[in-house]
Amino acid sequence: MSVSIETDVAVVGGGIVGLGIAWEAQRTGRSVTVIDPTPATGATFAAAGMLAPVSELHYQEEDLLELMLASAALWPDFVAPLREAGHADTGFRTTATMVLGADSADRQALQDLRQVQLAHGLDVEPLTIRQAREQEPLLSTQLSCAQRIVQDHQVDPRGLATAIRVQLNVVAAAAGRLMEEQTSIRRKAVALLHRDPEDLQSRVVGVLLEDGRDVRAREVIVANGLAAPALAGLPEGLKLPLRPVYGDILRLRVPEHLRPLVTATVRGVVRGVPVYIVPRNDGTVVIGATQRENGPPGGAGIPAGVSAGGVYQLLRDAQVLMPAVAELELLEATARARPGTPDNAPLLGRVAGRSRDVEGLIMATGFYRHGVLLTPVAAQICRQLMNGITDLAWARFRPDRFSTNNNAGDRA
Repeated sequence: MSVSIETDVAVVGGGIVGLGIAWEAQRTGRSVTVIDPTPATGATFAAAGMLAPVSELHYQEEDLLELMLASAALWPDFVAPLREAGHADTGFRTTATMVLGADSADRQALQDLRQVQLAHGLDVEPLTIRQAREQEPLLSTQLSCAQRIVQDHQVDPRGLATAIRVQLNVVAAAAGRLMEEQTSIRRKAVALLHRDPEDLQSRVVGVLLEDGRDVRAREVIVANGLAAPALAGLPEGLKLPLRPVYGDILRLRVPEHLRPLVTATVRGVVRGVPVYIVPRNDGTVVIGATQRENGPPGGAGIPAGVSAGGVYQLLRDAQVLMPAVAELELLEATARARPGTPDNAPLLGRVAGRSRDVEGLIMATGFYRHGVLLTPVAAQICRQLMNGITDLAWARFRPDRFSTNNNAGDRA
């Protein structure tokens, strides 16, 4: 029989959330193993990386705002150690985001949203089109309105994921741990292991891999997005109502004579449909993103590939904001599924057992369109839970809140 892999923390899922949690855990001195057959190739690979708690405020999702603002405030300190370690290309920028409306209806929609934003104490500064074009000269002259949001920033998820993966291995090697098999396992996790195999509410002690090996851990973090409900051995009665929300996103190269196309993130509403243009440090831009969830529960029947109509829509609407988009070179069209929940908020925290929370297990999935933004606060919350600290401010995001036998309220 294969020898078990021993670690302090096993993180199931190597997307940006899982990597962020793993890195935070490692910085506390814990040994960490990330388990993912294809790390950072899902939603992380496609994500634009907008850190936008203000412009991402949606009606009837106000409860999520506090979590988003808390995470946005953590980003500078989250990125700083990576920069200090020599990882310069995280793409983190603190430039303000510009929000644009194409026609009068879009202007009214943004003005209505601004009233909600202002009511929550958020800063949304109106600009004239002339002022907007002074900051971004290639904007169209035919826009109906412009706003500036200083709290909304950006990062490059691909660059960040690479930096964290490298740093995880560097620190592990310095501590004498092997890079392969102990820090990063390119295998699928198939089941949680419990202290009592007959009791799925007993302490979780590790993870079973698809090749039959097991990873023994003091704490297991399930952060593998849409794959989480398929993991065997989840606590009895736990319901994880995740749904795939697919989106198309484009990457384009800006020719030298047009650089910089934009200096900061530009978000627009064009005939009621959102579109954004996000610059990268390498002279490319990201344009996104469509949204489709038109299939039955579980994702069957939803087209997972890139939608021709989606690509057309993104290019059409981006050119309304910035006509020079027509001159860019299309490099990549990508479609990925984001894990949504019924209330579009994450499933984050420990799971209720019969008399207390299931020990050794933390869930961190269902981040939907906020995975990149919420990575630092998810990492912080997981660290606190591993240290025996429960912040009741985030009890509303417990992963068992949709479970029929949820008795977490007595402990919230």
